[in-house]
Amino acid sequence: MKVRLTNFSEDWFKMFQIEAQFLETIFGDEIIRFEHFGSTSVQGMKAKPVIDMMCIVKDIEKVDMFNDKMNSLGYVVAGEWGIQGRRLFRKGGENRTHHIHFYQIDHPQIERHLVFRDYLQSHPKEAERYSRYKEKLAQQFDQTREYSLAKKSFVKELEQKALHWYAEKLRK
Repeated sequence: MKVRLTNFSEDWFKMFQIEAQFLETIFGDEIIRFEHFGSTSVQGMKAKPVIDMMCIVKDIEKVDMFNDKMNSLGYVVAGEWGIQGRRLFRKGGENRTHHIHFYQIDHPQIERHLVFRDYLQSHPKEAERYSRYKEKLAQQFDQTREYSLAKKSFVKELEQKALHWYAEKLRK
């Protein structure tokens, strides 16, 4: 898929809310809460215009029972897609609009994603630095696969800063 990096849009939060309301009608009581994460959740950041949503559920195994329903509604069912214990659904085909990540309440990826989001929201200069880096990569790489691989070490560095920041915050 081609890299589509765009300026921040206020519509991204609305898109998250609309999708969360819709998914609640499908999954009902299985969902504990929804979280908007990734670059589209950080004010002012450039991002691929794909909303990363986290659906935190009671039992991840029960999510699999909804695969046929989700598929019939136009979602690509991607299974764990490289992260054990996650269920990923993609919406929008080639012009993807949402990545919906389901995690069971006790999954360690939840904290990592949310701490990273909160760090970028609380550190606008770091968000701006990350945004500039993504722009540079988008000019170098045409396809999202290469783009994502190229930014991996930068993201890991930022994640480490975020986790350190979070640990310091907990100590206070």
